[in-house]
Amino acid sequence: MSVVAIIPARYGSTRFPGKPLARIGKKPMIQHVYESTATTDLVRRTVVATDDARILDAVRAFGGEAVMTSKDHLSGTDRLAEVAGGLEAEWIVNVQGDLPFIQAETIRRSVDCLVRDPAVPMATACTPITSEGEFLNRNVVKVVTDREGFACYFSRAPIPFHREPAAVPAQWGHRHLGIYVYRRDFLLRIAAMPAVALELAEGLEQLRALYYGYRIRVADVMETGVEVDTPDDLERAEAYWSQCRVP
Repeated sequence: MSVVAIIPARYGSTRFPGKPLARIGKKPMIQHVYESTATTDLVRRTVVATDDARILDAVRAFGGEAVMTSKDHLSGTDRLAEVAGGLEAEWIVNVQGDLPFIQAETIRRSVDCLVRDPAVPMATACTPITSEGEFLNRNVVKVVTDREGFACYFSRAPIPFHREPAAVPAQWGHRHLGIYVYRRDFLLRIAAMPAVALELAEGLEQLRALYYGYRIRVADVMETGVEVDTPDDLERAEAYWSQCRVP
């Protein structure tokens, strides 16, 4: 397999400006994401796609590969496609820049979705939600799947809605993880399609694929790391890093 991982990283995050350069321990977060991704056996090359020279310089300073992209992209998918157009790769793995501790198993199982079924153009991953706070948090993206493991919908809203509170199970639903695996030709095709109202309303780029009728396979994993959307999440990431790192 020819698998290249691309990490989209922009400086101007609405909720957390400069997030990729926020430090966890002694490293900028983008370095944690890069190293977690690059050490996965399936990935033969890892590239950061950014629109900011500060992020570019930070990645190159720790020995990583980074390229500059346009500042005009609406989503990470579009930024990915700009880079993927110049790469020779069968599959592109998109690891979001807010997953500093993504596990190799999560990447492997997401890629396996395409390995097992040649008809699947795109895959992602989810992990169980076990608290009401996480379920109600609009920064936590939720996903609902069908019986075959394909995505029905993604939303920042609490889905599925539990009409009867007494019937709420211990597992509230599933949190979508910011990883996507594309067949390269599909990535280039979907990026060339116009953005859609659902995608813009939710701020979720994967809804473009669903809107145009493409299926997204969702790997169910046990990902325990922290997804960093806000400064509060950064504090939790720091605590997680302090507990898990090897002295």
